[in-house]
Amino acid sequence: MSGLPLPVLLAIFAVAAAAIWIAGVQLSNQTDVLSTRLHLGSALGGLILLAVATNLPELAIVATAAVSGNLGVAVGNILGGIAIQTVVLVVLDVAGVRGGRPLTYRAASLVLVLEGMLVIAVLAVVVAGTQLPSDLIAFRLTPGPVLITVLWVVGLLLLHRAGTSLPWQESGQAPDGQDRPRGHRRKHVEQQATDKGTSTAKAAVIFGVAAVITLVAGVALERSGDAIADHIGLSGVLFGATVLAAATSLPEISTGLTSVRNGDYQLAVSDIFGGNAFLPVLFLLATLLSGQSVLPQAQNTDIYLTTLGILLTLVYAAGLLFRPTRRIAGMGVDSLAVLVLYALGVAGLFAIATA
Repeated sequence: MSGLPLPVLLAIFAVAAAAIWIAGVQLSNQTDVLSTRLHLGSALGGLILLAVATNLPELAIVATAAVSGNLGVAVGNILGGIAIQTVVLVVLDVAGVRGGRPLTYRAASLVLVLEGMLVIAVLAVVVAGTQLPSDLIAFRLTPGPVLITVLWVVGLLLLHRAGTSLPWQESGQAPDGQDRPRGHRRKHVEQQATDKGTSTAKAAVIFGVAAVITLVAGVALERSGDAIADHIGLSGVLFGATVLAAATSLPEISTGLTSVRNGDYQLAVSDIFGGNAFLPVLFLLATLLSGQSVLPQAQNTDIYLTTLGILLTLVYAAGLLFRPTRRIAGMGVDSLAVLVLYALGVAGLFAIATA
């Protein structure tokens, strides 16, 4: 696509982003229907299905970039995606939460704090993996991505156990939080599908079509985005961590707004943390497809983005524990802190990349 004029590339990028938005909403809705009807909602299979479905755009971009050898875009999209998807919580706090209490006050739960800890643990392994020798590879596998995947699966098992019971009063639920139990939005979506006469087979077909559209649009997004970055003189890392990551986060914004407007604040936060914990698992895919040791090739900007993701997650984990009641500029104190830190982080990213 590098030979196409910039306006055409921008149009392709915009159409691909719109397709990801529309298909991503359908993916989320049909995932809710299928996980509820197949009784996967609170099981490990349901969590994995949801994580994969909501991150199909990133999966397509990482796979395409890895096959073409453009590992800078792949790594930047994974690690930049974590930071910007955390900022999605700011959008949900401002545009979705009604009333005088901010998002983390309503969503407060020890299980969500544990989910945030899983994100931080996975990102810590990412940082450690960047320091390993690049020739430490066998059968197209390296220790870092394998350990990340194992840690993610073990974390899901522990979270599944924590979701059923914790040895704490009220099972780790804070008083004066959301009125209905976590996950009621998914049951609401399934009930709407039932009322419309949508069968399980039809839901599966819609899911499959939406997945294909998302994957194709993800490839178009990566190819056009890479060409746009070349046209405007922006590095692949910067573009992948900012514009590309923002475009692939559109479905999370839509489904998150639906959750908070239905009063399912915990599900909205859980979907973001769950997606962020899954994204580094894509390093395993990138390693398998490229045949290269991806993490040791990480640049300073990649490690910088990882620590930024850790910092933003820590802020929201603290918010879930301290439950701030005050709103400033329509958002909680923790959301304001995340927004400021992300803006400063992006400014620092540009300084590092252009140094």
